[in-house]
Amino acid sequence: MHKKLFIPGPVDVREDVLEKLATPQIGHRTQEATQLQDDITKKLQKVFQTESTVLLSSSSGTGLMEGAVRSCTKNKVAVFACGAFGKKFYKICQGNNIAADLYEVEMGEAITVEFVEECLKNDDYDVITLQHNETSTGVTNPIGEIGEFLKENYPDIIFIVDTVSSMGGVNIPVDKWGIDVCITSSQKCMGLPAGFSFLSITDRAIEKARTLENRGYYFDLVMLYDKDKAKHQYPSTPSLPHMFALDYQLDRILDETLEERFKRHEEMAEVVRDFGREYFELFVKEDKYLSNTVTCIKNTKDIDIGKLNKALSEKGYMISNGYGDLKDKTFRISHMADYTLDDVNGLLNTIKDILNL
Repeated sequence: MHKKLFIPGPVDVREDVLEKLATPQIGHRTQEATQLQDDITKKLQKVFQTESTVLLSSSSGTGLMEGAVRSCTKNKVAVFACGAFGKKFYKICQGNNIAADLYEVEMGEAITVEFVEECLKNDDYDVITLQHNETSTGVTNPIGEIGEFLKENYPDIIFIVDTVSSMGGVNIPVDKWGIDVCITSSQKCMGLPAGFSFLSITDRAIEKARTLENRGYYFDLVMLYDKDKAKHQYPSTPSLPHMFALDYQLDRILDETLEERFKRHEEMAEVVRDFGREYFELFVKEDKYLSNTVTCIKNTKDIDIGKLNKALSEKGYMISNGYGDLKDKTFRISHMADYTLDDVNGLLNTIKDILNL
């Protein structure tokens, strides 16, 4: 039995989108491929709300995260984390021998402007990294406020933001927020299969990258940028099935309109939060930092989450246990991509029936 995946990703993909993966292959150096990539990047610019260049990658978002820090860091990175996934940038820096400092807040809290301001006094950083949406805790960081602070006080710092679990489901005006490199992936709010990612990058970030040596190869953002600018093509062989499906899905997203898509995600989130508040407790400490794409709920009733998921699987659903140190202490329910209020209510009613709530 297929299970509806209410986990933080991958999420379910619509049948019509899946069918586009079977589109007959084309030569990746043909004019047809050039037109496909050009169409995709123009549509992604609308989703990202940016005039900057958008680049594609036949990889998970982690690949572009590595490419971003390798391509943009000359001195040192300030990595900010409010959960397990926020620390990934730090591990990437360590693995690439890039100088970095890790600044963490307690899980359930957000990275605030005041915290960023205090930490940036510690060293001469030329890059900072942040996650917009931390799926291990259900926290959304105030990226717009932090971006405004950086523009006014640290205009030379390159601002790299991971929006893997929020782009396409939450309003993220990249240019307005001053994000230099904005990274996302296919398998979450974009409603596509895993294995593809994309980012927007400002001209100033690219020009800085040109001054760096040893940017790597496969994830060298300069190479990706130059190939796109020259021919609207990918330097190596791209995942054409993902591109066909992405092109189709972007039309669907834009036809729905970004405003309606964001509203739908918020409405789904509110329903799950109401459930969490009524029967358990929300993990995030301040409501203003609650995620609109995934809700983390404290396991205040000490339920067996593994048994709950087994029972849910028999009904055609799946949720996620807590991540890392939060395993069994919390559980997570996603509400993203192409799910509807009916889908969410179906899940929650099933949980209530199983737990006799």
